[in-house]
Amino acid sequence: MQQFRRFARLISPFVVLGLLGLGTYVPAAGAAIISTETVVNAEQAQQQRDHVRDLLNRNDVKAYLSARGVDPANVQVRVDSLTDAEVDTLASRLDQHPAGGGFLGVALIVFIVLLLTDILGYTDIFPFVNKKAK
Repeated sequence: MQQFRRFARLISPFVVLGLLGLGTYVPAAGAAIISTETVVNAEQAQQQRDHVRDLLNRNDVKAYLSARGVDPANVQVRVDSLTDAEVDTLASRLDQHPAGGGFLGVALIVFIVLLLTDILGYTDIFPFVNKKAK
């Protein structure tokens, strides 16, 4: 028992210093209330960033960028460095101007022009148009 006490007296200052040392390395926890709006905005920004990344990862977009001398890996780095407001602006512009978005309007105009020329008798394209008797 006497040996144990001598050993404890020798070791106890190191144990105390070790415990005090652990207390100095633990940072104080900073708790704050996070609003729902902050969480939703962060989630929307991440979704928009993923949307832009998905658009830029398409093969046709990569080919278009490569043809103009832009490295697709460099584009990803730049997208990652954008702020949330810049990503929001970029995503909204990309959604407003989808690739091939004007095709439907052009096709409708061409159909109407061909229909009118067929009704007037200049062309014979559509079989369902009643033509003027010549």
